[in-house]
Amino acid sequence: MREYEFEPIRGLPEHLPPGEEMLWQGAPRWTALARRAFHVRKVAVYFAIILVWRIFADLSAGETTGEVVVGALWITALGVVSIGGLLLLAWAMARSTVYTITSRRVVMRFGVALPMIVNFPFAQIHSAQMKRHRDETGDIPIILVASTRTSYTVLWPHVRPWHFTKPQPMLRAIPDVARVAGILSDALNRFLAETEKGAEHADAGTANRAGSDPTPTS
Repeated sequence: MREYEFEPIRGLPEHLPPGEEMLWQGAPRWTALARRAFHVRKVAVYFAIILVWRIFADLSAGETTGEVVVGALWITALGVVSIGGLLLLAWAMARSTVYTITSRRVVMRFGVALPMIVNFPFAQIHSAQMKRHRDETGDIPIILVASTRTSYTVLWPHVRPWHFTKPQPMLRAIPDVARVAGILSDALNRFLAETEKGAEHADAGTANRAGSDPTPTS
């Protein structure tokens, strides 16, 4: 995890090494991010309840129509500013985020004021899951091996909600999430197969060397 200022390739702080290829690159859909990460719908419902309560309270207290309208306008203005700020933040967050899947790792570039990049090599990934929503966007949480440490606070909102002690990085609000999950699954399976094959070759080489040692004779 590190800050950076230069991008030789979009979403990456450096060129890919030989043998590694980019398989997919994308970003969150900002409207979905606003709903599920910044909870704009819940905030809108909250202000709607406050508005109804304020109008009812003012009428019950015998306020004039003008006073009721002024009170309602204040609540409405506060709600519009709050929701507008959340929508703007979600748009900026989505615009500054790039998720990348290569044949060797998952890379997250994010940060509006302070761009950061996080690499998760496949060797650090235990498994991945998928959750699809009604709007055909979805989330792909990544379960890391126990020895890998990361920060929930630094990764938010690109992290699975409520998993504080063992944060799970998450590709969030991804369009066509099933296709992206398939790409990641295939890449992880290929990496695992190559790793196991390499381990078998190493074991075979060790056994061959051990068998070729001269046998002492008396």
